Amino acid sequence: MTVQQTAFLAKSQVKAQDLEHKRKIAFNIGKYNDSVVKGKQQFAELELARQKAKNIKWKAINQLDKYLEQFEKKFVSNGGKVIWAETADDALDAVLQICKEKNTQQVVKSKSMVTEEIHLNDFLERNNIESVETDLGEYIQQLDGEAPYHIVTPAMHKSKEDVAKLFHEKLGTEPNLPPTEITRIARKKLRAKYTSAQVGITGGNFLLADIGGVCITENEGNARLCTTFPKTQISIVGIEKILPSVNDLHLFWPLLATFGTGQNLTVYNSVLTGPRRPKETDGPTEMYVILLDNGRTNLLRKEVRESMYCIRCGSCLNACPVYKNIGGHAYGATYSGPIGSVITPHLKGMEEFKHMSYASSLCGNCTEVCPLKINIHEMLLENRTIAVNERLNTNAENLTWGVWKRAMLSRTIMNIAGSGIKSKVVNTLFKDTWGQNRGALEFAAKSFNKLWKEQNP
Repeated sequence: MTVQQTAFLAKSQVKAQDLEHKRKIAFNIGKYNDSVVKGKQQFAELELARQKAKNIKWKAINQLDKYLEQFEKKFVSNGGKVIWAETADDALDAVLQICKEKNTQQVVKSKSMVTEEIHLNDFLERNNIESVETDLGEYIQQLDGEAPYHIVTPAMHKSKEDVAKLFHEKLGTEPNLPPTEITRIARKKLRAKYTSAQVGITGGNFLLADIGGVCITENEGNARLCTTFPKTQISIVGIEKILPSVNDLHLFWPLLATFGTGQNLTVYNSVLTGPRRPKETDGPTEMYVILLDNGRTNLLRKEVRESMYCIRCGSCLNACPVYKNIGGHAYGATYSGPIGSVITPHLKGMEEFKHMSYASSLCGNCTEVCPLKINIHEMLLENRTIAVNERLNTNAENLTWGVWKRAMLSRTIMNIAGSGIKSKVVNTLFKDTWGQNRGALEFAAKSFNKLWKEQNP
């Protein structure tokens, strides 16, 4: 087994037995499910909206090169600057160079999964630049030294008591503070950072090709502050976030809000088309957009191309029985849950991360709840096929499945092996996997085949 697979199994084993962890996740996902039911009511024809959105993303990804170049041309004409980053290192080097040019020792940052993907905070810290998370959930996770637990809700696994305890330990606040007081304290501490930072960093929910726009949707207003006070703004966005037109937002923003949090629309929705213009009173004097590949072009292969349609709403995580049992950190990757299990092997290497595609029951619930109707469970199966075809499985695994297949395809072999033999073989072969937390399997004395023949001679 690879290092990643070993770590995944170890973490999963712990979390699957952690009843308190399960209670917190069940509570938070339960509240989410109730909200989504209400949010969906805003759509007169929900299935039509989902299919139309999928068609738009199909168009965008099929002509990815065209729309990215169109975005660059328009954004540059608006006074912005575009940097193409093929790898994470390219993006990090670009950010560092900008920070050095501005002689800054501090940046403020809004919630962004792509910056987690390239480990931007750790990189800036190594270069003596403080990176301050301004989203409350991300701020909580940064205080605790943890990565985000969920694509949309970074601190989903923490209760209000956990957060109060964390603030007491890290910030010296009074113990057992209520959420409103915790929020007030975080707001007070972060407000000073916005006005002192020279550089603001954001991600982007969508890129608009026709107007050269970066779309940011949020509920706290912190992203707007990150893009208003600092003189220099950097938006790091994955190339798959492209949409053909600003006219697509009337569909994508409500879908993202409803399936992400259950809202009709998130509270703050911004479209940034470049730096501050003459006579404007706020906003950055310089704005950069870093278009990040970092393995995304690997997803253009036909088996998993639909994964590039993902708008990062997190609904598949909330629906997945595996995620709800083992949590987000067990995956050991930036993107967890079903969609993370599809894309991570292609972003970071199939050999090291192929195991993620096996962390699924293939129940199809992820596909059912996806706002863009992405065939997630089918792509998980495709990933398994790719791993086998590329001979990334062990000889022992191939031998085991070869024997199993031969036995399953032969009624004669199955009938020769009596219930005692079957029970012994299965309980021996799978004693360290299936049998670790379950009782021994005992097959019936007579198979269905034998019973059928007895009753129908």
